[in-house]
Amino acid sequence: MQAPTIGGVRLPRGNGAVVRLPRGASLTDFAEKIDASPADLVTVLFKLGEMVTATQSVDDDTLRLLGSELDFDVQVVSPEDEDRELLESFDLDFGEDAGDEGDLLARPPVVTVMGHVDHGKTKLLDAIRKTNVVAGEAGGITQHIGAYQVVAHPGADERPITFIDTPGHEAFTAMRARGAQVTDIAVLVVAADDGVKPQTIEALNHAQAAEVPIVVAVNKVDKEGADPSKVRGQLTEYGLVAEEYGGETMFVDVSAVQGTGLDDLLEAILLTADAALDLRANPSQDAQGVAIEAHLDRGRGPVATVLVQRGTLRPGDSIVAGDAYGRVRAMLDENGDPVEQALPSRPVQVLGLTSVPGAGDTFLVVSEDRIARQIAQTRQARERNAQLAKSRARRTLEDFLKSIEEGEQRELNLILKGDVSGSVEALEDALVKIEVGDDVSLRVIHRGVGAITKSDVTLASASDAVVVGFNVRPEGKVAEYAAQEGVDVRFYSVIYQAIEEVEAALRGMLKPEFEEVQLGTAEVREVFKSSKFGTIAGCLVRSGEIRRNTKARLVRDGTVVANDLGIATLRRFKDDVTEVREGFECGINLGSYQDVKVDDVIETYEMREKARS
Repeated sequence: MQAPTIGGVRLPRGNGAVVRLPRGASLTDFAEKIDASPADLVTVLFKLGEMVTATQSVDDDTLRLLGSELDFDVQVVSPEDEDRELLESFDLDFGEDAGDEGDLLARPPVVTVMGHVDHGKTKLLDAIRKTNVVAGEAGGITQHIGAYQVVAHPGADERPITFIDTPGHEAFTAMRARGAQVTDIAVLVVAADDGVKPQTIEALNHAQAAEVPIVVAVNKVDKEGADPSKVRGQLTEYGLVAEEYGGETMFVDVSAVQGTGLDDLLEAILLTADAALDLRANPSQDAQGVAIEAHLDRGRGPVATVLVQRGTLRPGDSIVAGDAYGRVRAMLDENGDPVEQALPSRPVQVLGLTSVPGAGDTFLVVSEDRIARQIAQTRQARERNAQLAKSRARRTLEDFLKSIEEGEQRELNLILKGDVSGSVEALEDALVKIEVGDDVSLRVIHRGVGAITKSDVTLASASDAVVVGFNVRPEGKVAEYAAQEGVDVRFYSVIYQAIEEVEAALRGMLKPEFEEVQLGTAEVREVFKSSKFGTIAGCLVRSGEIRRNTKARLVRDGTVVANDLGIATLRRFKDDVTEVREGFECGINLGSYQDVKVDDVIETYEMREKARS
């Protein structure tokens, strides 16, 4: 059956048929799916106001627009679905343990150490591992993500624990967010003599967003002025209530310098793991996991630190990590010693990849080098097409309104940043108290004091959140990064304006409304013809003021004869001017509109957005 002719082109009618396309697909890809000519689709899109070539990557909205015009239901496949379908085409499956329940064996917990800079995270790990990591760090600040395995209860009942050391410096908060995604338990390090700091809360929010159990290590209890009970009280405000106060969070007092409380901390981690988590994996299947960090070594080539989540990784395995692939040439532990096999929850450095994978990329072992190469090359092409397509914003308040109308989004996630803690708390309290019914809800996933950082944008990107800045601005190139990630960042200096806009979004009222504001009127006294400008109206300004480049309409005998005109040129005698006030004479040219007569009235106006009530 043929569709009606569109721009002289006849195309197949879809009758609601589903067409699945990847991100950044071209019109050629679409044409192959519906058995049409790419040139015809280019013509149709041109008629719809979009100029796109046949091989150009097209954004999701344009693909859907074209699909609706041809009566096809275009479904843009998500990156996760694309990757799953890609792996399924090779009879592979990521993210699930193979085999039966009996094949699952206990695995060590993976622990992420988080907290404020200089609160002793690396020294604490250093004390646990009996090695000196800090000595090699610039300024004593961790410059990369390291992963290490230690043993609790040495002897017959020994149990290994994997630690991921996340950087404490603000510049690496994006890596800290990734650290929270691969972990089972988060250890929040707080200095007893310094208390809860902004980065402490930031780290806490990353851990809570990842929905992992938290153990608090109160460090530096040996220092003068240390007050562990104060730390417990401060964290109570953020939902971490100590067991001795009737809560569920384990607090352990430690001293990294004196080495006290370390065994208690390991015991608390194991108790939390046993009580809250079912940590099991199948060690017999092909290895799968996550690349924690990777770099290019001048002598060894690409080196990736990977965390095995299931299966067993061995030298010689064919591996694909993100869009990198290769054969495991060697595996090294945290001390640089060779490792013959890596069981679940074991972090190792892998040599032999052809390129550097991204931090947070998943990896899996496949049967042949050929399959690894095909998967990696497909991912590279897919990502390249997605980048070439027009960027699409992740979520704005207007998107939230639209998704409510479509019955999708029921929760609006917010990240609040302000100049002082009092303002942030007041704004959060006011927003949380907004009640619009049971259908929609608001959730503040992070709040903080200071400029909007890259970490805030990263968290917003991962959580489809809107960033609200109160009397603060983005630091450095964060605004550019937010635009690149498609994160909606809103700035306010009046607290009530922020409250009203968020409430309007929740109530489904956030639609811009415009009203016409009249600027001035001018009566035409004489009409002149110019070879250069065309018709020029000699006018007297009767009211208000006439401005150049504003909208205008022409009124004759009380009837509007022409609308949506523009003041192209405005003159006083021989001088070009930007505005002429009431009582003065001027010459007005209305651009291409020439039908002006004596006694006509020229009205100028502008459209202004109405304040939402």
